[in-house]
Amino acid sequence: MVAEVEERTGSGLPYGIGAYLCWGLFPLYWPLLEPAGPLEVLAHRIVWSLAFVLVLIGVTRRWGRFRDIARDRTLMLFLALASVTIALNWGGFIWGVTNGHVIETSLGYFINPLVTVLLGVLVLKETLRPAQWVAVGIGFVAVVVLTVDYGRLPWIALLVAGSFATYGFLKKRASLGAFEGLGMETLILAPFALAFLVVLQLRGDLTFGHAGAGNAALLAGTGVVTAIPLLMFAAAATRLSLTTIGLLQYLGPFIQFLLGLLVFHEAMSTARWIGFALVWAALVIFTVDAITSRRRAPRPVVTA
Repeated sequence: MVAEVEERTGSGLPYGIGAYLCWGLFPLYWPLLEPAGPLEVLAHRIVWSLAFVLVLIGVTRRWGRFRDIARDRTLMLFLALASVTIALNWGGFIWGVTNGHVIETSLGYFINPLVTVLLGVLVLKETLRPAQWVAVGIGFVAVVVLTVDYGRLPWIALLVAGSFATYGFLKKRASLGAFEGLGMETLILAPFALAFLVVLQLRGDLTFGHAGAGNAALLAGTGVVTAIPLLMFAAAATRLSLTTIGLLQYLGPFIQFLLGLLVFHEAMSTARWIGFALVWAALVIFTVDAITSRRRAPRPVVTA
């Protein structure tokens, strides 16, 4: 049994690392889409993600499941709300990385686990363990420190964290496969995205098709770069323990932070370092507590 678990973990680890590595490197891709603005990029990401996912659904012959989802009104309500939150997440991230706020967007994904826990308390009335309260409290202090340093709320980080935590909550309630869910969410958003692109074309402000073949290919490629990490993550999720996935989730924002610091040369004041240090301390407490609690949880009884 141990050997089987080790084999499954070993086979899943490259997929997990690959997924979070892709997400971590995302800030390098979106600036390549200039002169397209953030809203046009978001619209293209929605449209081309839908196109790519529909191809995958066709190849894997999941049309029956896709039609079943469309007939379920409760499920469609969750997916409609999820589509709004993922659009906010994508839009906030794209705006942040194309306007010199890569480090702040990384902060959003660093604090996402803390926001998720807080969402569980506020919405599901869950009870936190003392260590979790300490982590959330330190995270709150970090946001205060960063607010004073920025001279404003770190709204990009809060938007990214809040929207992604809400999206995760809704997806968990919907309990769907990665591609069926993403396909339906982008299908809901696609009419609005297409209408926006048509308006840009009529105004003469559309970039796609007017800034060279390379730019058009990169804009169309937003669907592929969105779906590929999801494919790898889906493969990893079936092979890795929740603890391993929980640790891997910090790889993405850590890479984004390094890119903001070393590649985009964004400023980090002393107060900003203190704020990030507090966030990282909170995450250490949160992660250690999560690992410890899982080890202490009673194991299911296996019968012959």
